[in-house]
Amino acid sequence: MNETISFTLNGKEVTVTTEGERPLLWVLRTDLGLTGTKYGCGEGTCGACTVVMGNRAVRSCIVPVRSVRNREVLTIEGLARNGQLHPLQEAFAKHDALQCGFCTPGMILNAYSLLLRKPEPTYEDIVSGMEYNLCRCGAHTRIIRAIEDAAAEMKGAR
Repeated sequence: MNETISFTLNGKEVTVTTEGERPLLWVLRTDLGLTGTKYGCGEGTCGACTVVMGNRAVRSCIVPVRSVRNREVLTIEGLARNGQLHPLQEAFAKHDALQCGFCTPGMILNAYSLLLRKPEPTYEDIVSGMEYNLCRCGAHTRIIRAIEDAAAEMKGAR
């Protein structure tokens, strides 16, 4: 049965009418045209579909859209502000922390959530916090360096 669900997406109020159990991933990609969120495993283990909900990284492939009702959701499309890339996006580019780019949106949003919780993460915090975002291209070392750089850039700026 269809439900009408309103939530804040990338700072703007949106309303969708769809099955409440439908994964948020498909609402974002198909209904709202935000294709930065990727389908990977469909089981919540690879991280390609990561979005930020209430400042926490979540796997949108396993989040029923009804659970975002009256909540805030951030996708990669909403991270840049006023045409200015976020420091994480800049750091990923600077450090070549992407190859094919498929996992990059999920990596960046997971790192964003991590830095909201730990603005001055240790190397171990970053490695642990990014453990469940998978990259098949082998860019992990550059990803970690990019997150360290972004954390330093973001220090004190919230």
